[in-house]
Amino acid sequence: MIISNISVPMLGLVDTAILGHLESAHYLAAVAVGSSILSILYWGFSFLRMGTTGLTAQAHGAAQHDQLRLISAQAICLGVVLGLGMILLSPLLTHVGLLLVVPPGGTDKLAASYMQIRILSAPAMLVTFAIVGWMIGRQNTRWPLLIALFTNGLNVLLDFLLIIGLDMKSDGAAVATVIAEYSGCGLALLLLRQQLATSAGSLDRQRLWRWHDYKELLAVNRHLFVRTLALLGSFAFFTAQGAKQGDIVLAANTIIMNLLLLTAYGLDGFANAAEALVGNAIGRRDQRRFIDTCWHCGLWSLVTAACFSLVFIVGGQGLIGLMTSLPAVAAEAQRYLPWLFLLPLVAVWSYLFDGIFIGATKTAAMQHSMLLSVALVYLPAWYFSQSWGNHGLWFAFLIFNAARGISMAAYFVYFTRRQLWHTEHQR
Repeated sequence: MIISNISVPMLGLVDTAILGHLESAHYLAAVAVGSSILSILYWGFSFLRMGTTGLTAQAHGAAQHDQLRLISAQAICLGVVLGLGMILLSPLLTHVGLLLVVPPGGTDKLAASYMQIRILSAPAMLVTFAIVGWMIGRQNTRWPLLIALFTNGLNVLLDFLLIIGLDMKSDGAAVATVIAEYSGCGLALLLLRQQLATSAGSLDRQRLWRWHDYKELLAVNRHLFVRTLALLGSFAFFTAQGAKQGDIVLAANTIIMNLLLLTAYGLDGFANAAEALVGNAIGRRDQRRFIDTCWHCGLWSLVTAACFSLVFIVGGQGLIGLMTSLPAVAAEAQRYLPWLFLLPLVAVWSYLFDGIFIGATKTAAMQHSMLLSVALVYLPAWYFSQSWGNHGLWFAFLIFNAARGISMAAYFVYFTRRQLWHTEHQR
């Protein structure tokens, strides 16, 4: 899962590197704005991945084979419906998104064009979310790795062909992503079919058309939906505040953030392991296995976070040089590189607890923790540190991640002392 997850931000780094070597920072800034808005839309519905994983892991632990089939089919149906709805509403979503995240001068039309193209991949992306979540829940991480490597590898090849070969610039990045997402979705459906063909149980197709049969999936995911919107809103706010400082600062922040996302997705490998193993332990009602999973995932998450910090300390400037050949952007990014030394060690705990709480389907606690961290820590910290300029923005983002980890640790202690992990409380 670490390899699979890292392939996602690696794609962002490739996009950044290719666009960062074009003649103007406008193209990189436009993709930064457009992808930030689309992240809110796509990852706002990432509950299809997270919620599906938790429910699948618990059904797998309890050997409920019919339920496993139903979860996969319901999640795919929701992905198709939500994805088509996003395409139908794309003109409105693009307009509102660009009003909220104001692009630097000269990049608004580029960002709008990028978004209009990329949103066509919504159904494919959401269906893939559902299938990958189901596979992780069954502790089968080889196929998600294959799906991710195929999708992102194809995207990289198409980036070179369309952005450089056909000179499509930022629009080329969008077209490449659309083609790759649908290709990856096709592969995911094929692999899912193969797994179901050799699995026990049967699917009651009538339950796919009865809305009340989606109650459990929706009950878990409504909290994840709010939590994820708040998280991605915080990222969009970060991008918007950077955009107000000009396209050079925005481009520099994009480079640093993409390097941070490389860390986040890598550490999410242990969070994904926690989701599957914690859910399995909950399904078996095995408290000892649950505690052992949390302990070992926590230990290896910390070790890996320290390794990422060391890599950025030693090679951070070289990585920035790979991302852009624009001297002004590179110099600006190096000013904020020290924040990247600290962030992996601070943010690792929120990633870990996300995995534990998703596996246990304690999603209400995740929602409350996120909302409190945004409202009581992130926004006030940004407001009172505005005089520090872009450094104040990074400071606010750092302690926001710290607040997430601390608040979820408090919930973890509360649930453990009250022996609530194996109950429906706070689902």
